[in-house]
Amino acid sequence: MNWDRHIKNFEIHLRLERSLSPNSIQAYINDINHLHQFLEFTGNSFTVEQMNRETLTEFIHWTAKLGLSARSQARMISGLKAFFRFLLLEDIIEKNPSTLISAPKLGRKLPDVLSVEEIDRMIAAIDLSQPQGQRNRAIIETLYGSGLRVSECVELKISDIFFREEFLKVTGKGNKQRIIPLGGAAARQLKLYIETDRRHITTKKGFEDHVFLNNRGSKLSRVMIFLIIRKMAEKAGIRKTISPHTLRHSFATHLVEGGADLRAVQDMLGHESITTTEIYTHLDREYLRENLISFHPRSQSKN
Repeated sequence: MNWDRHIKNFEIHLRLERSLSPNSIQAYINDINHLHQFLEFTGNSFTVEQMNRETLTEFIHWTAKLGLSARSQARMISGLKAFFRFLLLEDIIEKNPSTLISAPKLGRKLPDVLSVEEIDRMIAAIDLSQPQGQRNRAIIETLYGSGLRVSECVELKISDIFFREEFLKVTGKGNKQRIIPLGGAAARQLKLYIETDRRHITTKKGFEDHVFLNNRGSKLSRVMIFLIIRKMAEKAGIRKTISPHTLRHSFATHLVEGGADLRAVQDMLGHESITTTEIYTHLDREYLRENLISFHPRSQSKN
């Protein structure tokens, strides 16, 4: 195929002529593969020679909507520019479509994205000997491990957790339901909380099935989860502006940077397609799970 051949030649160029490290080469190749995936499932059968600035801009906007951080966007744009410079140098294209490409102006600042090390520090800062310690760890692991919105976390039900199948059933915006893979670390901490700490809470009527409860036996509020996240970040010495949505953005960014299929990330986030055709991609559950296991930093964590 046109794209596969040029991507392979680009990889050889990076290794032999630019002497980049294996990790750097893989990052570049992931960027180009993501662009190729975007073209395929949006119905654009462009060859590399047919690529244009408008389509590249649409792709970059899309990755931003998935939650890619500003720094990651800049790195991805750098990878795209390197690819098209290579094609121009090899006389494969006559005009570089990435010349005027820059990071999109989104109208608002994206939340900070936490590194994997910062996520680990937040979790390590939780005192599990204190009341609600296990609950708070389960909250952070679930938000980061499954990319939930804070409203989805608040309304998560025990009956929506399928530990054996390792999936969550989530009701998102517009009352639309979706299935999200449940990573190893999140599954362990959720199960531990439900089977230990939560059992000792006297549940108020109407909240028997809610996963995360406050001391009075009612569901947690959005504000309370915000305060829990902020407190854990402060204890971990993280000075970024942190909210529950930061963990959702980190979930998406780390998956995309790791090489996960963009369609899988979009489906797990519960986003409608933002392409002009408004296509909604529904993917096989096992396919989503394979992407989470393969590319999420804590999907197989022993912590």
